[in-house]
Amino acid sequence: MQNSSHMARYGARLVTNGYAILPIAPGTKKPGRFQRGAWVDYPEWNRHAARPTTEVEVATWSAWPDCGVGLVGGAVAAIDIDIAEDAELALKIEKLARDRLGDTPALRIGRAPKRLLVYRAAEPFRGIKRHPLEVLCLGQQFLAYATHPDTGAPYAWPEEGLADLDISELPAITADAAAAFLEVAQAMLPEAVRQRGFIVKPSAHPHLTGHSQTGTMPAIQAALEWLPNAELDYDSWMRIGMALKGALGDEGKDVFAQWSAQAAKDVPGTTLKAWASFKPDRIGAGSIYHLALERGWKPDASLRLDGSMDCAEAHPAAGLLSQLGGTSKPSKETDDHTAYTLHMPDGLVGDLTAYMLSTARRPQPLLSLGASLCAIGALMGRNYRTESNLRSNLYIVGIADSGSGKNHAREIINEVFFEAGLAHHLGGNKIASGAGLLTALHRQPAILFQIDEFGMFLSAAADRKRSPRHITEILDNMTELYTAAGGVFLGAEYANRDGSNERRDINQPCLCVYGTTTPLHFWGALQGANVVDGSLARFLILPSDDDYPDENLAAGIRQAPPGLIHGLKALAAGGGLQSGNLTGMTAGQTTAVTPITVPMSDEAKARFKELSGTLTEELRAARGTAFTAILARIGENSLKLALIVAVGRDPARPIIDLSAAEWAIGFVRHFAARTMEAIERHVADTETEAHLKRLKEIIRAAGAKGITKSEITRSSQWLKARDRDEILLTLIESGDITTGMRDTGGRRAMVYRLSG
Repeated sequence: MQNSSHMARYGARLVTNGYAILPIAPGTKKPGRFQRGAWVDYPEWNRHAARPTTEVEVATWSAWPDCGVGLVGGAVAAIDIDIAEDAELALKIEKLARDRLGDTPALRIGRAPKRLLVYRAAEPFRGIKRHPLEVLCLGQQFLAYATHPDTGAPYAWPEEGLADLDISELPAITADAAAAFLEVAQAMLPEAVRQRGFIVKPSAHPHLTGHSQTGTMPAIQAALEWLPNAELDYDSWMRIGMALKGALGDEGKDVFAQWSAQAAKDVPGTTLKAWASFKPDRIGAGSIYHLALERGWKPDASLRLDGSMDCAEAHPAAGLLSQLGGTSKPSKETDDHTAYTLHMPDGLVGDLTAYMLSTARRPQPLLSLGASLCAIGALMGRNYRTESNLRSNLYIVGIADSGSGKNHAREIINEVFFEAGLAHHLGGNKIASGAGLLTALHRQPAILFQIDEFGMFLSAAADRKRSPRHITEILDNMTELYTAAGGVFLGAEYANRDGSNERRDINQPCLCVYGTTTPLHFWGALQGANVVDGSLARFLILPSDDDYPDENLAAGIRQAPPGLIHGLKALAAGGGLQSGNLTGMTAGQTTAVTPITVPMSDEAKARFKELSGTLTEELRAARGTAFTAILARIGENSLKLALIVAVGRDPARPIIDLSAAEWAIGFVRHFAARTMEAIERHVADTETEAHLKRLKEIIRAAGAKGITKSEITRSSQWLKARDRDEILLTLIESGDITTGMRDTGGRRAMVYRLSG
């Protein structure tokens, strides 16, 4: 059945015409995401203001049911004429806008006589509001193609729609011109139309606004006395209503009705209908208190503000203080991390890992295991396969801080490969270009690259805007080679085939990559597009839980065990079962090879079948999210690891048994879950979003005791003071962090903590 959503019909055309767009949840005016079978809020939507909309995003959003299309302000600005009672006045304001700002062909009608005119911004500027008029621009969005939540009909474009207008066809306006228009337009409005609303300012009292959503009836009623409904605008009326419901639940219905009735235009039936529709999840008592405090309210010391606390408090902030005394409950994800125990597999994988750990100055078990899996995978490449033709090619990234000992595993692999006469399986320390990668693979089709500072490499390879093509082709080639291991990789065709430019095909290439990096460099290098397009999903990401393990002072001169060297040689030779061109350097790049097919026990088959069913359910639930690419690779990566462990146990007669299957599935599932959690916490598409997430991580690291403002400042000196304050306020208002008080050095200081 053809998708008839507004996004599917108009999204690609709007992007082609130069507009930045975003998905709108059906029946609403706000950005949304279709996640796990349901529409949810999209709080970080304004990341799209800083970059063009990608084809991948449009394709993803077009698959979401009944998805509307919003336009992101910045490159465009819109004159919103929110006058519903006087059609003649609305038309006069429209004419004034056309006379002063330009005769734009882009007029949008939602609920007439309200109207909106779209212009091109000569330079992005912040929106300007003079109720009931507003100029929407940077940091704001408006609906382009969607169903109006009140009329139930699509928004109309009486002249020309933006899907048929290139952005260059819109008249350009400036911030000064927009402000001048609003001043003239305001003078045309009768006093009765100039309703006043609540302008939300950054709080000077964050210790009173950043706590539980729940309030108490006495405190809410006291605060409302400072917030009279003097013919407020619709947005302010809605904001107070949702905040009341968030603060008091259904007990606040009568409070809202009485407060709303203060205005002459109140319609009791509409008020009750609006109350029933409110579903606040991040707005509540804090918003009421915030607005009242800005207007001079000074809460009595006997008032208990936080309704989530059972006992009366001596001070409005005392509820917050009591919360700081205990420890926060760990999240489910944290519990899962704690429950998982890393076990080393036996066989060659375990032997190589054990040798790394015994010789390391600062042993890193997880990173050593990751390096061993890649090394064994490269040596057995083209010699072994699963019954489904999966191979042992792996991409693994080990993450640990500087000075943590993450380089040791790479050094050991270099040494043992040279000692075993297998150095031809080692690629260089750096990959200079996509062509260089293919040249190395053509010379040796089963090869291991070990890359230090992998985050910096990835930053360049993933940056299609600033990096040259020969660098970005590295990641493109890696992505294609990952899925070509069981077949033939066809090289590039050149116009001039003079010998040096001959097409280079590679039969069953086995590329293994082991990179090490610091957390900051790795997560800072990624953008949301890398998650959506699946390039990140091909990597197993292994973050060390101990950046600075105890030092092994006995580590010194080392000598590889003879049994380990012998085992590596036997593995590279196919367990003694292969001969001819499958051994050593003589493996032809274009020669057809027939690897050993490693069987699987019935118990292991049943376990992988069970995994497949579970992952299918999880993929369906995650439809439309960035995580489907990662979930889709869990089964494949688990089977690869089970193959490597099985061959490492017995290269001559390998079998994937239940123990290998259980170990591989548990390992991959755990670190895939940690990767998805890390993406939520770290991956950003804009500088503003990156700053917000980094600041949130600083607060997270402080734990239950919290962190003071001065400590935050010292840890985030890359931020300007104003930006830091705005981010903190955003995190408080979104409910991501809370504030409270604690004793520091004999005095009370306000602290910030992560919510939950």
